Amino acid sequence: MLWKDTWKQPGEASHRFALPAGGSEGAAKQENFVLSVAGMDQVKGVLTLQGDALCQADLNLKMPRSNQLLHFTFREDKQWKLQQIQDARNHVNQAIYLLMNRDVNYHFKTGSEVLKLMDAVMLQLSRARNRLTTPATLTLPEIASSGLTKMFSPALPPDILVNFYINLNKLCLTVYQLHVLQPSTTKNFKPAGGSILHNPGAMFEFGNQRYEVSHVHKMECVVPWLNDALVFFTVSLQLCQQLKDKISVFSSYWNYKPY
Repeated sequence: MLWKDTWKQPGEASHRFALPAGGSEGAAKQENFVLSVAGMDQVKGVLTLQGDALCQADLNLKMPRSNQLLHFTFREDKQWKLQQIQDARNHVNQAIYLLMNRDVNYHFKTGSEVLKLMDAVMLQLSRARNRLTTPATLTLPEIASSGLTKMFSPALPPDILVNFYINLNKLCLTVYQLHVLQPSTTKNFKPAGGSILHNPGAMFEFGNQRYEVSHVHKMECVVPWLNDALVFFTVSLQLCQQLKDKISVFSSYWNYKPY
């Protein structure tokens, strides 16, 4: 029973990714998520998620100094792939492959063979979970040069940067508003390093121009099936460990040689 449960849980996690594994399953459904924070109207929007891709983003940005309202949407010919979801699903599929890549009548010969398999499966499941729980650290120049800047219509102004990422069960949007540093103010210029979230005052150089982050707006929305996937990752890893513990106990018994 424990072996069957161990096999089942990664499969359940895979199903929660809502991504078609083949043409027979059809396209993943589109889901709309509203971005808003009570009492804050600087950034509002609706994101449309389809499996591992943001297929539409509709954003309204209110510029703090001019109070001007800007509206941006994804170009109709563009989608933004969320690499974290892609990678997590690939690791889950690899874990399932490790569990399934045997004849239905195959019998394990030794406990160490099972332990080796569980270690390999747990490695893939841990990597899958880590891709969702640990967003990439990026420098501001990396965000500025990202293809995401070319996704919008109309084009984003040079003093606006955006970044999308997954953090646990949330889809996050960060909007950075910038101001240009004048030559007279760059004597204390200290470029910021990589970070998940950059704070106001962070400086960077891009395109022979130096900038400073003046305002940061972070919005997020819960994606229910990501939450389900994280739960199944935890349960899967627990079951794998339980199976390893049982195998170790029985192996110790079998190897015991009384004098």
